[in-house]
Amino acid sequence: MKLRSSSLRSPRFRSLLAAAAMLALAVPQAAMAQYTLNVREADIRAFVADAAEVTGRTFIVDARVQGKVSVVSERPLSRSEYFEVFLSTLRANGLVAVPTGNGAFRVQPSEGAASQPTRIGSKGAARNQMITEIVRLRAIDATQAVETLRPLVSKEGAITANKSGNSLVIVDYADNMARIRALVAQIDRDNASTQTILLEHAGAREIATALTQLIPAGGEGGRALATVVAVDSANAVLMRGERDTLARLAAMARQLDAKAATGGEIKVLWLDYADAAVLVPVLERLVGGQGGTEVASGSQAPVSLGGVGSSQASNAGALGGTTPAAGAAAGVGAGSGSKASVNPTGATTGGLGSGAIKLANGRGTATITRYPGANAIIIAAPADDQRRLTELVRQLDIPQEQVLVEAIIVEISNDVARELGVQFLFGGKDKPFAVTNFGNSSPNIIDVAGGLLANKLDQTTTVVNGSTVTTTTNSTAGDLLKQNAASKILAASGGYSGFLTQLGNNTYLGALINAVATDKNSNILSTPHITTNNNVPASILFGKEIPVATGEALSSANFNNTFRTISRQNVGIELDVTPQINAGDQVRLDLRQEVSSIAGTVSSRSDDIIVNKREIKTTVTVGDREIVALGGLLDDNEQRTLQKVPLLGDVPVLGELFKSRGRSHVKTNLMVFIRPTIMRNANDRQELTARRYGVVRNAQRAFEPGREPGIDDLVEDYLGATAPVAPGKAVAVAPGDTVIAPKAAGELPPADAAPPARP
Repeated sequence: MKLRSSSLRSPRFRSLLAAAAMLALAVPQAAMAQYTLNVREADIRAFVADAAEVTGRTFIVDARVQGKVSVVSERPLSRSEYFEVFLSTLRANGLVAVPTGNGAFRVQPSEGAASQPTRIGSKGAARNQMITEIVRLRAIDATQAVETLRPLVSKEGAITANKSGNSLVIVDYADNMARIRALVAQIDRDNASTQTILLEHAGAREIATALTQLIPAGGEGGRALATVVAVDSANAVLMRGERDTLARLAAMARQLDAKAATGGEIKVLWLDYADAAVLVPVLERLVGGQGGTEVASGSQAPVSLGGVGSSQASNAGALGGTTPAAGAAAGVGAGSGSKASVNPTGATTGGLGSGAIKLANGRGTATITRYPGANAIIIAAPADDQRRLTELVRQLDIPQEQVLVEAIIVEISNDVARELGVQFLFGGKDKPFAVTNFGNSSPNIIDVAGGLLANKLDQTTTVVNGSTVTTTTNSTAGDLLKQNAASKILAASGGYSGFLTQLGNNTYLGALINAVATDKNSNILSTPHITTNNNVPASILFGKEIPVATGEALSSANFNNTFRTISRQNVGIELDVTPQINAGDQVRLDLRQEVSSIAGTVSSRSDDIIVNKREIKTTVTVGDREIVALGGLLDDNEQRTLQKVPLLGDVPVLGELFKSRGRSHVKTNLMVFIRPTIMRNANDRQELTARRYGVVRNAQRAFEPGREPGIDDLVEDYLGATAPVAPGKAVAVAPGDTVIAPKAAGELPPADAAPPARP
């Protein structure tokens, strides 16, 4: 390559050269430089080196770049024109110059250049420079646009669709990018129109569903030719699409609406999810219950379905009101007339006496009932009112989500008790007696002494001819004293000792020492859980019913005959909950959690029992799968008791014989946690069921390691089903497990086959 400059020697142009020299002072020398390209079979690397010298740019040559090039220029080129010719030469030879981050260019084969960092945007880019551009679409779908534009992209370029932003990412040469952008501007136009069809007789949702099924799809990845949306509040159908398609759909909608006006007045609605027995009273209340607002016939707003009557009536029935003045509020119920009632079949009976409800403005009557043999509702009403009721039923007949409510009840307690006391008894037959008796001492010295002296009470001593004769007889009082002493001794706890000695004739002295130490620790963990539908109350009880005496009376004829009234009381763990799923996966829980147990009798002299009861009744809002603490109790109760005989108990040292001491220390730590889990579909239910099933299965396996869990046998043999497994998860098979599968699933492994390894 040779650099040449032109010279003008003619005298005629010397003045022009002088002027050009003056202009050269104001124009950069580099911009005025002219270069001529004339290379034949030159090495590509030498060609790149000359381009770097002329353009002042840095080029990084890939090791794969090899070969020779030939370029012939008929006229001098500026620096920018030289760079453009350089890029065109690379492109013609299957090469490309990709800009790097530091301003240099990487010369490499064009294959794979689209994945390299390139210039973003075409502003200031050379025609043969590889660039990246983002084209945002407004009307057409990005996936469909890729299929249309892919043949126009060069083989070195690439085009992808960004579905989330409905845009295209294109990597190609700048000159081809301009052609693609111009084509996108032509095809990315919204030619669709909208149309609203107001319905008078048919339901908007029903018409929209029918029309949607008739619309042909726009092909794979494309949009449908039209879109139909039901507007329930206005009982209208909103359509968007091509004009010809909308015209055909509008004609169909009007024909169906006109046909609905002459349709039958009795309709059976088969419910998919809602309960007909629950839904019928709601419809009856709307048709013939409380007061509302009457709307003139033919209006698009919801029309009053009940009989006329004052909206201020406190007990509105189906009939019996008076017609209000024009423009005044008219109730869907009645004024002071007869009240409506629901018969066993679900129909509302009012003043007509036939189950029919008189409608406003003399439009006729309506009858709503349910079919007991199926989950269905029968509506007999004029077409317009029937349509409104049908739309209401369809809005209410939706699948209900379920909620699993899990509770964790933790109670840790430590009970320590100490008792020490001395009891004395002094007395005899036909003589005064003295006794020290303390309520916290067991057994009671009076009970024990009564049993020991029972034989003395049954003995009679007489003197016959100077000789003393003792006669022993069995009395009822003696037997009762012995039985009472035996029961008290057997019921006593701890250690006790004593003596009973005779002092003189029929005089006795006794003493009883008791010492009791009790240590009781408990750690109770309970996890009741229950599953219920949204807004449906549910309860679960683990425990028993115990009899509780609520009253006692003596017979007026025989005072020995006692009458007692008994009621049953639940004792155990009880959970009552009503979940309500709110927005944002928040669950409102109206719940009552109770833990109760029998603590024993009130005293040794009474059969009335003491029931320990811990109850929480509250309303909380918890996130899905969130654990929250409902409440709890931290109780540290210490008691010290001292019972003594006045004066004698105050004597130093010896006073301890006339005292009874007791000490108890009870610590209780109770906490209740709750967690709701929303189950929206079958996969959620399967996952939670598999988790609970796995807990029971693992417990049975740990109890009997060498045997197949009994719950598997029950499910497979009795229910004829397979064990629950979470969706998308395989059953973990441990060494020693037996694989049981239906014969249709394939051959079973041989008996001597090695068990599969644990994943």
